[in-house]
Amino acid sequence: MMSRSQRQKAKDSKQTIMEKKEYSMEIGGQTMTAQFTDLADQANGSVILKYGDTTILATAVMSSLSREGTDWFPLTVDYEEKFYASGQILGSRFTRREARPSDEAILSARIVDRTIRPLFEQHIRNEIQVIITVLSLGHYDPDVLAVNAASLALATSDIPWKGPVSAVRMGKNGDFEVNPSYEYRDANEIEMDLVACGRDGNINMIEVGSKEVPEETINEGLAKASEAIEQIQKFQENIVAEIGKEKKVIEKANLLPETIELFKNEIEPKLESVVFNGPGNSKIDGLKDEWKKLFTKQIPDENLSSALDYYENVVNNLLHKEAIENNRRADGRGMEEVRNLYAQAGGISPMIHGSGIFYRGGTHVLSALTLGGPKDSLLINGIEGDLEKKYMHHYNFPPFSCGETGRVGGFNRRAIGHGALAEKALIPVLPEKEKFPYTIRIVSESMASNGSTSMASVCGSTLALMDAGVPIKSPVAGIASGLMMQDNKNYKLLTDIQGPEDHHGDMDFKVAGTRNGVTAIQMDVKVGGIPLKILAEALMAAKKARFQILDVIEKEIAQPRPNISPNAPEILTIKIKQDQIGSVIGTGGKIIKEIKEKTGAEIDIEDDGTVFITGKNGSAQKAKEIVEQITHEYKAGEKFEEAEVVKIMEFGAFVRIAPGTEGLVHVSEIAPFRVEDVSKVLKEGQKVPVIIKEVDAQGRLKLSIKDANPEFIKRVQ
Repeated sequence: MMSRSQRQKAKDSKQTIMEKKEYSMEIGGQTMTAQFTDLADQANGSVILKYGDTTILATAVMSSLSREGTDWFPLTVDYEEKFYASGQILGSRFTRREARPSDEAILSARIVDRTIRPLFEQHIRNEIQVIITVLSLGHYDPDVLAVNAASLALATSDIPWKGPVSAVRMGKNGDFEVNPSYEYRDANEIEMDLVACGRDGNINMIEVGSKEVPEETINEGLAKASEAIEQIQKFQENIVAEIGKEKKVIEKANLLPETIELFKNEIEPKLESVVFNGPGNSKIDGLKDEWKKLFTKQIPDENLSSALDYYENVVNNLLHKEAIENNRRADGRGMEEVRNLYAQAGGISPMIHGSGIFYRGGTHVLSALTLGGPKDSLLINGIEGDLEKKYMHHYNFPPFSCGETGRVGGFNRRAIGHGALAEKALIPVLPEKEKFPYTIRIVSESMASNGSTSMASVCGSTLALMDAGVPIKSPVAGIASGLMMQDNKNYKLLTDIQGPEDHHGDMDFKVAGTRNGVTAIQMDVKVGGIPLKILAEALMAAKKARFQILDVIEKEIAQPRPNISPNAPEILTIKIKQDQIGSVIGTGGKIIKEIKEKTGAEIDIEDDGTVFITGKNGSAQKAKEIVEQITHEYKAGEKFEEAEVVKIMEFGAFVRIAPGTEGLVHVSEIAPFRVEDVSKVLKEGQKVPVIIKEVDAQGRLKLSIKDANPEFIKRVQ
């Protein structure tokens, strides 16, 4: 058999043209086309997948060397957004090239990763990398296409993998829409945006953002998604049957009899007392370290990865057996029992605009909220278009939260994913901009972690929002459910999973919502997929737990505080006519700059004439009064006691009655007697009383000093 370099030399020695095979199917009213070419023929597998005008390149590569000594499967998924895909030159002014991935790219990579990972044999230690490259961005979101492309690249390659797996998006606006376009999602107030992945009638990845929809609607959406998934699945299976490569075999190392004997004699007798000894992983991890030292000392020539895998499998089997057969959990709770709860709204510092502390057992989260003006919003310039975010949720996981030391600062994919999930859960209950024009930033700090800090972040953030006086529609709570499954008939659902159940369980099913319905779901699994029946049961168990958590939150703070923090900026809103916007801004921004310098307030003007004025210590009110003066529609008879003379002319003087508004006092209107020289009775900068005599057809103001106060100007002797 020729090596890769020999095959490349043979190929280079003859003239070639691009080899291409193409397959198509109809789904969601559009054609999905898979192209297999030799464009990336050094990869183990690759495909160009098109849906409408959106095009994805997926490549899959497996290293030839194994990373021995590790106890984890080295899979990496990278999602590359190319600026040229949207026909734009993006990036910063000084670096017109792609840099670190956007949050959207990271979230899309996580969707792909969570979908394909369970279908690998976890004993593999060869590095596997899947790279998704967005080649063109049309009317359809590339995230769902990325899953299907990654599946085809892996399934047709020689990399051992138990796919294919398929993905679909379901949008609901009355009826369900399969793979709705950007335009559909933007133009319609869709109730639910659901992304589901799976195979063989089972679901193995879910992402949902919804507007307080009932659980029954989620179940209906998953059922319809499953039908579409099966269509894509058949499409993929036909392709794999025709062009799929023979899979490489990566044997799982068999342990020596003496290794198993050592484990049974030294470790197994301690296992049950360690696994079922309260919450957390620390005792289980401690026994694993003991096994590692014992093994490397007594059987140094054996494969360490296999020995560590053996330990994990024994713990895994013990937790499954006890849960399914004996209703026994690691910390002794009942299957639907939620750990002890604690909620605190505020009480951290008056400097913080709003705060919430939430405990669920050994998981403790502090959420801190800051309010800002419209200009504090986050502007995102990406391939999917410009976006202005007035609500941001950021999540931090410092090393002390799990009793470890490590690097402080920065963020990783997990932190971005957890922050985005909590953000998605809370968006449906936030007030409209017209009602509450503030920019909101919440930072959730994981202070202690033992299961689902992301859902605790949702709860802590709800407390912070209400403490800050943000008029949310309803409180939101979240809970994570798990699963120990032997098969579709023998399983146990676990409410409020912690440490060992999260690590060794088969499902992490996070559901957030209000008493009215679900606002967000995220699910990933460690098995091939979960039947719809079990997911429906999990939704109802999550609802029961969610209501229990909401009881605790509402007991602490029943509704948003009536007023925002005195340390938060004040935002005043007024509406002006569109043809008055120029008057407030002034030539080259002169007027609006003067107002800002004079008052210290920030002024933001929307295209429809809505003006947001942000300031502290009364500055917003001062700026509002000035804007109202500028946009005031003047009428004859209005009087002003302290107008300012701004320019002296031979025929009179121009007088400013408000910022940006001036009128002419004709020489005949200065005094009740004849004025020969205007400069002898008036000076620039002088304050004078005036009355509007007339507003002409062009809006020009004719003013009079003598009618306002006939005694103001004295005769010059």
